This record gives sequence, structure tokens and C-alpha cells, in this order.
Amino acid sequence: MQGSLRCAEVEAACQDLSLRTLAQIDGDFARLIYLASTRDYNTGEYYHDGLAWQFSEKIAQDALALCHQMVFRRLVLCSVKELVAQLETYASSTHLSPSDFVRTWSCLQPYRVVIPRESTAITRYFFISNVRTALAVFDSRQVAAPQRPQSA
Repeated sequence: MQGSLRCAEVEAACQDLSLRTLAQIDGDFARLIYLASTRDYNTGEYYHDGLAWQFSEKIAQDALALCHQMVFRRLVLCSVKELVAQLETYASSTHLSPSDFVRTWSCLQPYRVVIPRESTAITRYFFISNVRTALAVFDSRQVAAPQRPQSA
């Protein structure tokens, strides 16, 4: 009984997070970045003030981890074409030029830290490989499309 109650609470917290927060974020790649940012890089634990206040700290951690895994899984399973579109959407929200975005992401590889801890080695490898490919496609589109100067 205790386990099913806890599971129902985690599900309710996931639904709350999805409706109140994640639905406001444009695209799964941006959602992945957001969810990873709620994780402490030293401990791997997630924290969200609103969820912890409404549910409990442990339920909030579990809900964030579950949502993180679900969004990651959707991105791992999407086509490279769809992943390129996700990256383009995310890149446009950063206010960097597309070429600066690609250069920074190719160099620093921040997509490595957004992977959920529970992911398998093959899934991590597949995701990283797909993001690298998507970045190359995104970059090639920028080279093919001449940049127009922005008006003041």
C-alpha cells in the first residue's frame, strides 16, 4: 500500500511539473536542459522549491528524475531530423547566433551533462552521437543559408 501511494504521489508531482512548468518550455531539448539544471552536479539529486513545498522533497526528487528520464528517452528515440529541429528551437532561445551556438556546443559539449544518471552506457553513447550529428547538420544549414544583416 505504501509503495502504491508513493507511486501515485510521484505521478501527481510529474503531472504538476508537466502542466505548470514543462508545458511552458518550447521543445523537448529545452525541457531536457531545464530538468538537468534542477540536478545538483555533485550529488545527482534534483531539487525544485515548488514541487518540494507542494509534495515533499523526496517526491519532488523522484518526479524530476522521472520526467528527466522520460524527456531524455523521447529525444533518444526521435529521428536525427527531429533532433535537428529541437536543437534549432533551443538555439533560437539562447540569443546566440546559430554559428556561435554550434561552435560553443561543439567545443564545450554541454549536452553531456544533461543525460540522466540512470541511463545506460549505450543510450548515452547513442544520444551523444545523435547530438553531434544534429549539430553538424544544423551547422551545415547555416553555411548553406547566407546570413542577412539584422536591422537596428
